[in-house]
This record gives sequence, C-alpha cells and structure tokens, in this order.
Amino acid sequence: MECIFCKIVKGELPSYTVFEDNNFKAFFDVFPASIGHTLVVPKKHYKDIYDLQSPYTENIFNFVQKVAKNLKEKLECDGINILQNNEIAAGQTIFHYHIHLIPRYKDDGLKVNPAPMKSLPVDSEFEKLLKKLK
Repeated sequence: MECIFCKIVKGELPSYTVFEDNNFKAFFDVFPASIGHTLVVPKKHYKDIYDLQSPYTENIFNFVQKVAKNLKEKLECDGINILQNNEIAAGQTIFHYHIHLIPRYKDDGLKVNPAPMKSLPVDSEFEKLLKKLK
C-alpha cells in the first residue's frame, strides 16, 4: 500500500505546496503545531534516515534552508524548529522520510525542546559512550 506522502507527491491527494523542485516537495502540515508548519519530503519514497540515499542526503538541507528562509521572511516568525523523527520510539508516525519546519512565535507556548536528563552523566559514562560509538 502506498504511503500518504507518496500520494501527495504524485498529486493523488491534495496539498498546500509551499515549494518544490525535481527531488523535494514542501507542503503545509494539515495538523500543524504552529502557523506555517511545513513538511519537506523527498519525492522518492524512503522510510527514514537510515534508508535515505544519494542524491537526497546531499541536497535535502539546501532545500530545507530555502524553505526555512522563505517562512522566516514571509511569516515574520521569531524562529524555526527543524525536527526529524525516525522510528516509532522517536515519534515517527508516517514512514516516509520527512522534515518538519515549525515556525515559532514569541510566547506561542509550544514545547518542542526535550527535557534534559534528571542528572548529567559523569565523565566516566561519557568515556564509555564514546568508546561504544568509535
């Protein structure tokens, strides 16, 4: 079964397109976290960041930057959160790689930033973590 974002890219479902090129499409989220909340998707289906391939990996943030600058200028927002979720545990609900651009407005009350850990790890825990990642 084809995903909802693939149907939007193909024009089978309506969307409010903000900008698009040969590889990417930016459109308004129909369940926005703020005014102007925009999604950026590759036109080719990739499930998540682990699945995303070239040329999309090299070019997506150039596209995201263009969209973000346009949102900032035209909506006169005070900032923009750029968010990307992978897998259910991280909040991914549509399994077509996508990036959220969430315009922020002073005192909008939106909470996007994660809460910090209750206590910071000690240096030895950072060292163990670094060894695991290398």
